[in-house]
Amino acid sequence: MSRARILATGPVDSIAIEILQPFGSLLVAEDCREDSLLSLLDGTVGLIIRSEGRASAKVIREARDLKVIGRPGVGYDTVDIQAATKHKIPVVFTPGAGAPAVAEAALALMLSLSKRLPFWDRQFKQGNWQSRFESKPGDLEGATLGIIGFGRIGQRVAELARAFDMTLIAYDPYGSEEAARRGGVELVDLADLLGRSDFITLHALLTEETRGLINGERLRKVKRGAFLINLARGGLIESLDVLQAALEDGTLAGVGLDVFEPEPPDATHPLFRLPNCQTAPHALGMSQRAMERVFKSMAEDMAAVLKGESPRNVVNPEVFARNIRKSKGYSLGSKGSTLTYYES
Repeated sequence: MSRARILATGPVDSIAIEILQPFGSLLVAEDCREDSLLSLLDGTVGLIIRSEGRASAKVIREARDLKVIGRPGVGYDTVDIQAATKHKIPVVFTPGAGAPAVAEAALALMLSLSKRLPFWDRQFKQGNWQSRFESKPGDLEGATLGIIGFGRIGQRVAELARAFDMTLIAYDPYGSEEAARRGGVELVDLADLLGRSDFITLHALLTEETRGLINGERLRKVKRGAFLINLARGGLIESLDVLQAALEDGTLAGVGLDVFEPEPPDATHPLFRLPNCQTAPHALGMSQRAMERVFKSMAEDMAAVLKGESPRNVVNPEVFARNIRKSKGYSLGSKGSTLTYYES
């Protein structure tokens, strides 16, 4: 396998390099656009999709030596799953591996927005000590938290939020009633969640059904003065414009965004000039411990496929057998596994 390589569209942690080293040398593409990737596919047995890279149908079709695609994360909207399945290429991903870091980030944004930390920092540094009498921070205690997507991350958010004595509600068409009951969470429909929540946090996968889930019409149904947090996928929100309008008319009291579409976004958009919009460059879930777990899980599953074994976490398990009945949380209908809608 002297020609064999593992091609990545972004940096890869050392633990993954160590695990995958027996199967080929690692090459990180300097340019992850489709044309550039096409020139690097000869001998590529494993493809790791990170950053702005995409495993398009053309890339998958032209990758004659490809055996497995790895996604170091829970989302896989950057991989053409239909094309991968057609060409019998398993797509492995890492549901749950980064859940604690993302959940902590969700609480951090809730606290920062409601406590108005950037505002108070500016007031202090500008010498405006008297500002402490002119405005008040908010509270998590007694507030209602609405969680959209009640998978591993959503459940972890609920677990952390219980410490703040928040009322917990969630919307997830595939959510586990048992997990909700165990976590003290009420499963509700989306309209109910939007109308009741003081904080709304998004933890859904991006699919055809969830794209634009939060749009202008739904924002008009939000409880006035709510905070909206998105650490999942930028495409879950219709546009930056609808967030700007909701902040400017007071529908939303604050927005916390770690994800965008496209990425990176246009940093000159007026939304980003509003003081109650806090942002991060898709970085808050990438803690050191989280990324070690994510890359270890992904690399181990990629190595399993390359050794002819079964991976633990695969988006399209149907590539391993012609007839698979519903099991282990999968539903192999026209839309693939249940994981194509909300995180599990």
